[in-house]
Amino acid sequence: MADVDVLDLTVLDRWLRLFAASVAEQKDTLTALDAAIGDADHGANMHRGMTAVVEALDATPPADPAALFKQTGMVLVRSVGGASGPLYGTFFLRMAPATGGAGALEPETFAKALRAGVEGVVARGKAEPGDKTMLDALAPALDALDAALAAGESLAAALRQASTAADEGRDATTPLVARKGRASYLGERSADHQDPGATSAALLVGAAAAAVAGP
Repeated sequence: MADVDVLDLTVLDRWLRLFAASVAEQKDTLTALDAAIGDADHGANMHRGMTAVVEALDATPPADPAALFKQTGMVLVRSVGGASGPLYGTFFLRMAPATGGAGALEPETFAKALRAGVEGVVARGKAEPGDKTMLDALAPALDALDAALAAGESLAAALRQASTAADEGRDATTPLVARKGRASYLGERSADHQDPGATSAALLVGAAAAAVAGP
């Protein structure tokens, strides 16, 4: 499979399926991370949600990227418990209109849609970078993606850089004291634990990179 320079339905479908597979593989890790500072259900919740997303893709293939994102967001809101359902659901629901109804997304349009999704997460969760949330992985990933595309990098290279930035942002949550969500109730005791939401968000960005990468 060669690198792709636009994201059509096939690539976007592959992105979601790869994310579902990553969540399934890391389910126990996500739950263990959440057990330390949350409700110990992030892995199970995300696995249930992404399993439902894949089932919906199989049962009702979307007609265009906007429909795919809207369907995904609605499924996640319905099927994922805790804060993750509304946050991930909002992320995809906000991506849908940002596609402009295009049948395939140019790299800049995809980046714009991702940015709209993250803005939805910020509006829903009222979080800022440094609050020890999924935003700590997503925000640097989008900044890296935008910078790479502006520098003329290919979509595959730009998403690789975004994935690296997401991983670094995930790792940087470990020393932070949580200021949002269930973990914030622990105060200083939330430090020295990697944030589960940032961890699943890094998987999301990594899956996007893998979806457009060659073998």
